[in-house]
Amino acid sequence: MRAIWKGAVSFGLVSVPVKLYSATESHDVSFRQVHAADGGRIKYQRVCAIDGEEVAYADIAKGYETEDGEMVILTDRDLAELPSSSSREIAVEKFVPSDQIDPMLFEKSYYLEPEKTGAKPYALLRQALLDADRMAVVTVALRQRTSVAVLRVRDDVIVLQTMMWPDEIRTPDFSVETGEIKESEVKMANMLVETLAGDFDPEEFTDDYADAVEAVVKAKIEGGEVKQTPTATKSAGEVVDLLAALQKSVAAAKHARGEASDADESDDVEEKPKKAAKKAPAKKTAAKKTAKKAPAKKKAS
Repeated sequence: MRAIWKGAVSFGLVSVPVKLYSATESHDVSFRQVHAADGGRIKYQRVCAIDGEEVAYADIAKGYETEDGEMVILTDRDLAELPSSSSREIAVEKFVPSDQIDPMLFEKSYYLEPEKTGAKPYALLRQALLDADRMAVVTVALRQRTSVAVLRVRDDVIVLQTMMWPDEIRTPDFSVETGEIKESEVKMANMLVETLAGDFDPEEFTDDYADAVEAVVKAKIEGGEVKQTPTATKSAGEVVDLLAALQKSVAAAKHARGEASDADESDDVEEKPKKAAKKAPAKKTAAKKTAKKAPAKKKAS
């Protein structure tokens, strides 16, 4: 992993220099919009809704639409004057009970790694969070914007999770009319919960959709249902972007479970013929040299 941010966690008079790593990555299957007839990618033009003319990137500005539909154009100078922060500090504001934070507020997760000089205070903060069963509410500046986040412990590593602002959580605008609930129905529902009770193991769940898409794409490639486009890969040993991305995702998932991936096994099989093919020409060359030397010996005798 590559650190995306460096700074320090500060609580009281203690400062812990840390590195920040993204803790998650998306393996969502993505498709491209293409022309069904020839597989060509669909391009979009930047067209002004008023005059119908195509607009160059240099002429595009940021606009804020008001409630009555009017547009306020913001210049680079306007944006430069907005409040921003480049602080390299993760400031602990308070330590709160873990059950007081609604999980809906959590947004993105990051791992915190201590620098060598901060290993001991890092361990002390980690242990304090565990013993108190609390999270540290912090403020941190990421991408020049100040965010509220929490620090919590996961697998002996302190995790920073940015949070959404309270007004970003929507309130449901509907009510649930249940009618009368009988005691017998409640008992039956409780029995169902007990029947399906268990511990959560994330390894029990797999992305069946991604696996199914990979199987469909692979079958189409083997059946020759591939459109050759100017942007297609020229080498026969390579596959389309989508299949390659899906195969890497599957291989990564198997590697995380300690299983050998199909890609690893196929690579081992393919490497052996390549090495043998390189040695073959060398033997033929040696044979030719021996054939040329044979007449010379007869003349000498």
